[in-house]
This record gives sequence, structure tokens and C-alpha cells, in this order.
Amino acid sequence: MSIELEKYGIKNSSAHYQLSPKELTERMVEIGQGEVTSSGAVNILTGEFTGRSPKDRFIVKDELTEETVWWDGNINIPFDSDKFDALYDKVVAHLSGKDIYVRDAFACADDRFKTKIRAITETPGANLFIYNMFIRPTAEELASFGDAEWTIINAPTFVADPETDGTRQHNFSILNFKRKIVLNGGTGYTGEMKKGIFSALNFILPVDKNTLPMHCSANSGENGDTAMFFGLSGTGKTTLSADKNRRLIGDDEHGWTDDNTVFNFEGGCYAKVINLSAEGEPEIYGAIKEGALLENVAYFEGTKEVDFENTEITENTRVSYPIDFIENIAEPSLGKNPKNIFFLSFDAYGVFPPIAKLNPNQAAYLFISGYTSKVAGTEAGVTEPQTTFSSCFGAPFMPLHPTKYAEMLSDKVEKTGVNVWLINTGWNGQKKRMSLKDTRAVINAALNGDLDNVEFKKDQFFGFEIPVAIDGVDAEKLNPATSFDSAEAYEANAKELADKFKKNFEKFSEYATPELLSGGPLI
Repeated sequence: MSIELEKYGIKNSSAHYQLSPKELTERMVEIGQGEVTSSGAVNILTGEFTGRSPKDRFIVKDELTEETVWWDGNINIPFDSDKFDALYDKVVAHLSGKDIYVRDAFACADDRFKTKIRAITETPGANLFIYNMFIRPTAEELASFGDAEWTIINAPTFVADPETDGTRQHNFSILNFKRKIVLNGGTGYTGEMKKGIFSALNFILPVDKNTLPMHCSANSGENGDTAMFFGLSGTGKTTLSADKNRRLIGDDEHGWTDDNTVFNFEGGCYAKVINLSAEGEPEIYGAIKEGALLENVAYFEGTKEVDFENTEITENTRVSYPIDFIENIAEPSLGKNPKNIFFLSFDAYGVFPPIAKLNPNQAAYLFISGYTSKVAGTEAGVTEPQTTFSSCFGAPFMPLHPTKYAEMLSDKVEKTGVNVWLINTGWNGQKKRMSLKDTRAVINAALNGDLDNVEFKKDQFFGFEIPVAIDGVDAEKLNPATSFDSAEAYEANAKELADKFKKNFEKFSEYATPELLSGGPLI
């Protein structure tokens, strides 16, 4: 099957359509854009950008988006429609006359929401990323694919002129809902492509389909119970959802339907690999094999063996792979019967416990607040944990006002009676990160029902309920105060964080009900 690129404005180009991972890897090696590592996975360097650039993400402001998108000026940045058309023409002119890689795929594992995607990429590495991360069509589906609903145009070597093109600097990622295009240029970071489609679905599903989109991972147990893990990049979504005892639904982006089906948007996983080990994260480690795409990793000297502790290029080293590289998966990527929700917060203040139970008002307050820390390397310029509030645990990808998503989540929590838990995957009072072993232990206790009938203690500053004892976890670790040098130091940090919560929530005050406000800090 051949693809005509002229209808996109790309002329005199060779379209390499639906190449296999092996063919793409061979092409990367041939043109000097990738190296095959000792595990068989191919490694690429993404250049100047090794993480997302949220200040360079725009949404075209037009009759579809003017009254629906939350134009806050920091996350959803408006872009002129005429400027987009002109920039698009420049990008496709830049791609003309080159070898171009084209791939058709789907987003959304639930057939009722399946969305046809066509990715047109300048590099074979970006095309392999699309193969790994989106849902791969069968031969029969491909034969009847037809026109795509959304198109990704990815041109990392194109350099924008901010003065004439309307961008902030030379790189950009722009969503056009009217033309249904994700236009990326000036950056080789592949994650911009998947987050572009995620952002589109975060508008389409709640507005048109009455379905809640979520920045979360999900898995299901032997009894069919579904668990969801909300969090920003680097807080543990991928790691904690990859559990040998539970079937993986997906590691990053999901929808929750009216009939309580949870479905994956994607067909692959995109995992951080900094400090990865076979002992600590065996499922992810085992997925790094032929067909997987590593990004920005370094090697042990004189070898092609990856040194996962090496940060000389970036701390945001990554791997993408098809979801079936994980042995224990849900097929298709759907779950029913949601029972537990975990909010993963990297608490840089050290005052949150490893686990706490939230009531519905606290869950809504924390969801809108989205307290966590940006982890080193996940965004341009972030070199150490930075305290942040990211609404819905995914503000950079949410076009609508946060309260729209919060209302949908609160409604589902109330109707299903799902348990909502806060998990601190960040620091204790000594600025030591919570161990993966302890984090898994407290999550397993919640999943197994071990916390259904245990004693809880109310946190004096935030009001959530902290279990007094959990089998396999040192009781002192459950009480964050014990990790501080003094009670005064703990209290000072807790009060400072509580104050930050309240100041952050001021921008939502006009939408806040007394019930919602009751879910906030007690002081």
C-alpha cells in the first residue's frame, strides 16, 4: 500500500509506509540516527530537547476552542489560526523532497472510541515510537483504514522563526482541533507526539463523549478489580502499574466511560529508565529488547551495554515498547469494576505519609490541586525536584478547566464507591526517597483489602487518614513526623506546604463549594 503525501502539501518525497520495527532500526543505523545496544533495543539521541517543552505548546484559537478551552495563559496558550496555516505550509515545504516515514495506527482500545491516527515523521526513530506507543492495526484493519481522523506532522529539523511564525522560540507543538492536526517542529523529543494526541482526547472525550480522560496508569487483579494510578511523569505510574501479580491495562493515558469501563488510549509503554535494574523493575527491564526504542542512554565504556545510572545526557532517559512486551497484560487493554485510585505525589517537603486514605471531598480537592514535584529531566530546565501543583495530575495536557474533569471524577467516585488513596513516592523528612519496596507494600495492602479493617490516625494538618500499621512496613515509616530531626521542623514544613495548597487553590475559589473546600488543609 502506498500513501500519497501531496494532499498534505508534501511534494517530491519518498513515503516509507508502515515499515516494520526491524526495517526502521536498519534505516536508523544506516543513516547514523541510531545504535543497536547489547540487548537488541535501538538507542537514539533526541538532540537539544530530552524532555517536553510545555511553554512551547499551543492550541489554535478558533470558533471550536474560543469558548471551551481554558485559556489560562500558562498551559493552554492560544495560537492564531492564520499563523498556523502559514507555519504548516512552511513545515510541509521543509519535508518535501525527503524520505518520509508514514504510519497508520489507532488511539483508544475501546472500539466505541477508537480513533484513526496518521503519523508523518521526518525520522525513522519517531516512526518506531509511533509503532510502539499507539495501537497497531491488523492487516484487515489497515486494508480498510481510509482517511485518518487526526494527523501528526513531526519535523524535528525544522526551525521556526518566532518573529514571523508566532512561536515563542524555534521549537513548537501545536494542536489544531478544526483541522485535526498535531504539528511538531524543532524538537526530537518523541514524547511530544503522544502528548499531542493525549491533549486532543482530553478535549474530545469529555466534550463529545461524556467520558473522563485520565493521566494515569491502570491494572487489574485476578478478581477483575481495576486500579488506577494518577501522577506526573517520574512519580511512578509506569513502575507501579507493572506488577507481575496484576494484568497491565496501560501505563499513562486512559478513559473512564459511563458504563465503568477503563480503557487504554495507547498500545505501548513509555518508561523512565534512570537507575533501572532487573531486580527493582523486572518487567520493564525485560521489555528492553529488539523492537524497543531507547532514548538518550549512555553505555559502559567500550561497550554497547546500557549504563542505566549514567546521567551525562539527561536524567530523563526513556524507553518505548509495545505493551505486549510486558508478559502479564489485559487483552484488549480494558478494565472493569474500578476499586482503587492512587494519587501519586512526589512530596519534596517530606510531610506526606507513604499512604493515606482520602474522603470524597479530599479526593476532589487533591485532584484539582494535583500536588507533586516535577522530577529531574522530564521537562526542559528541570534538574532537581521542583514542587508544583498540576491540576488533575496532568495540567500540561488538559485543555478544559480543571473543575470539568474534577466534577466527572467526583461523580464517578460517588457512584462506584471506589477507594481513593494518597501515595507519597517522594521524600521523607531526611530528603530520602521512599523505597520502591515500601511503596509496593502499602499499595498491595490497599489492593488486597488489608486496610479495610485497620486502625487509622487522622493527620493533624491535612485531615486524611493514615494507617497505624501495615504488615511488612516499619510502623515509624508510616508516620512522616518521625523522619524529621524535631517536631518543630516537621510542623514548619507541614504548615508551609498547607499554605502553598491554600494559595494555589485561590484561583479556583469562584468554583469551590463549601464541601470541596472542606477537603483542603485543616490549618
